[in-house]
Amino acid sequence: MNAENFGSTERLVTAAYVRQGAQGRRAHELRLRALLEQGKCPEDGWDESTIELFLHELAIMDSNNFLGNCGVGEREGRVASGLVARRHYRLIHGIGRSGDISAVQPKAAGSSLLNKLTNSVVLDIIKLAGVRTVTNCFVVPMATGMSLTLCFLTLRHKRPKAKYVIWPRIDQKSCFKSMITAGFEPVVIENVLEGDELRTDIEAVEAKIKALGAENILCVHSTTSCFAPRVPDRLEELAVICANYDIPHIVNNAYGVQSSKCMHLIQQGARVGRIDAFVQSLDKNFMVPVGGAIIAGFNESFIQEISKMYPGRASASPSLDVLITLLSLGASGYKQLLKERKEMFSYLSSELKKLADIHNERLLDTPHNPISLAMSLKNLDENNDAAVTQLGSMLFTRQVSGASLCVEHKQIFICTWKTLPEHQLTGALTCISRYFLSR
Repeated sequence: MNAENFGSTERLVTAAYVRQGAQGRRAHELRLRALLEQGKCPEDGWDESTIELFLHELAIMDSNNFLGNCGVGEREGRVASGLVARRHYRLIHGIGRSGDISAVQPKAAGSSLLNKLTNSVVLDIIKLAGVRTVTNCFVVPMATGMSLTLCFLTLRHKRPKAKYVIWPRIDQKSCFKSMITAGFEPVVIENVLEGDELRTDIEAVEAKIKALGAENILCVHSTTSCFAPRVPDRLEELAVICANYDIPHIVNNAYGVQSSKCMHLIQQGARVGRIDAFVQSLDKNFMVPVGGAIIAGFNESFIQEISKMYPGRASASPSLDVLITLLSLGASGYKQLLKERKEMFSYLSSELKKLADIHNERLLDTPHNPISLAMSLKNLDENNDAAVTQLGSMLFTRQVSGASLCVEHKQIFICTWKTLPEHQLTGALTCISRYFLSR
């Protein structure tokens, strides 16, 4: 309804009532205008009616929703099920073009605008969460592991002689596979035990760089968010090493956006040294369905190179989900969630310590990990792996999900593909060959 149409309605409804309705519509439009002009997450969250109005306005800008449209190509936004069309708000064309996931589609102006706005809003949130000097980012419809692979493949063109990736050990299969899938050989740097914490062995990283030769190393692949007793890598020291040896630095920040400490480490690393890109999961940080990630960095042209490496068009679902979520929450709502997470972590820590004391166990002292906790189970049954794994199953059947139980001496097989040698790490999920409690 534009001004002309509102004027026409005055023949049917009292003019005063029409003006009141137009004012109501105007309130929605002012919100849309602010978003389009500023490209930032609104301070206060929008109601669902405003969000749905916005999405419908975007949808009718795509050619598949034009009245009388005659699509004769192989990809014209055809959808057989009305339920599927409504699920996607009739934004069917996806995002990007065959040569660039960030490019504008001529016959999908609405979907292209959705893509641009989502990237802009997400960039604003990353700055709000603590990485204030980030210059560019984009949402990619792949989870964290494949998004890391995309970063490594982009670096291949910059460092054609490189074959190794320096990787401070983190026992998470997708991290390891991201390097293998890209065709590189991970060089595992074992962590060092400091008290209860597993920390980055900076001396071993630098020694390995000297031994292999900087020109043969694609990048350093570091990690922020992780399970205790491992703690985030020493990002500042790694960033300085990367700057000194002119080696790219890719950070796996999978669920680190929600942690001010993790974001501070990235900001500081970029300030004192080199961080080329950092990757974070959408579902872990923004409470949306699995299947999306954000690739961000401090060099706008490099992030654009990564986006151009993505082959073909892409699904708009992750972008749509995170945009709806952030418009619903608003910046104030997201900041409140960050505050509540910190408070809940503190509460969980204090209560878990009480539980550990009752059973003559202890909560491990891991002050450098602001996002995960670990508790000893030495008295459960030191010589019986089954007792520990049984506890895990008991937690799961009682609807406690997300807890991991580690058994000493167990081996974790990360990759056993026929085309590659078997990669084997001892000490499953502990991020070290043998973990010893400090007391």
